[in-house]
Amino acid sequence: MGTPNNPQKKLALLVLAAGIGSRYGGIKQIDGFGPHGETIMDYSLFDAVRAGFTKVVFIVREEILDVVKEKFLPKLQGKVEVEFVIQSLDKMVPPQFQNPERVKPWGTGHAMLCARDVIREPFVAINADDFYGKESFESIANFFAGETSGEHAMVGYTLSKVLSEHGSVSRGCGERDASGFLKTVVERVTIVKENGKIISKEKEGDRELSPDIPTSMNFWGFQPNIFDFTQKLFNEFLKNNEGNLKSEFYIPLVVNEMIKEGIGKVRVLPGSDNWFGVTYKEDKEEVSQKLKVQVAYGTYPEKLW
Repeated sequence: MGTPNNPQKKLALLVLAAGIGSRYGGIKQIDGFGPHGETIMDYSLFDAVRAGFTKVVFIVREEILDVVKEKFLPKLQGKVEVEFVIQSLDKMVPPQFQNPERVKPWGTGHAMLCARDVIREPFVAINADDFYGKESFESIANFFAGETSGEHAMVGYTLSKVLSEHGSVSRGCGERDASGFLKTVVERVTIVKENGKIISKEKEGDRELSPDIPTSMNFWGFQPNIFDFTQKLFNEFLKNNEGNLKSEFYIPLVVNEMIKEGIGKVRVLPGSDNWFGVTYKEDKEEVSQKLKVQVAYGTYPEKLW
């Protein structure tokens, strides 16, 4: 798949790096995994630059802003435009819904919304601590290089390839229609492998899942008009969840509502076979080995920058 070569088309990468890795026990966004201490984010940034992205926007917590700037700004300067945005608990939250007792971030949908003042072009939202693979960036860059003004996109990974050997995971399980558009994405919060089967542990009992389900690993492509809709939905969410200090506003919630209301279509694009992520401390060694393999194959240079 070729790299789009259209200098007129702007495309931003929105890196969601404000999460708190409670199960990992450290700041996994800036932890070193590559042969020379590269973060997972380094590989995504490298893939985005070579796929023709023109801008990178980092969403961070105030506490890690300086270290993220120091780590990534020198690498990206002269290659793409760079912006840093802080996801704070009161950003984009009307005063009547601000609660001094809340400590938990509002979730990925709110993180995305925090970038609305700095993004005017089509953009791709990703997690900072997931490795998505070169092909996924090429796939979505090619999508936006075409005539896609009315469409958004989700890179869909095969469910069987995005599970952890070290415990349960939460995954957005997608369903597409005959034309390749997303019908719905359902967040299943406790997915495990048991006796050769993939099981979702749910209140109603165990549900067996097909290994081939197109799965959201939070790799989304949006037209900039998504921000108005997201703000409207977030305000409704705040009203409905007043007093719930743990409620989170996720991107799939925005996507499902948009599809349901017929406001936008979401094309499901193929993902790389090489997704991997870090949920648990035990994942670290495995991720480092997988990155070494990618370098050995020549997909990435030994020293990225």
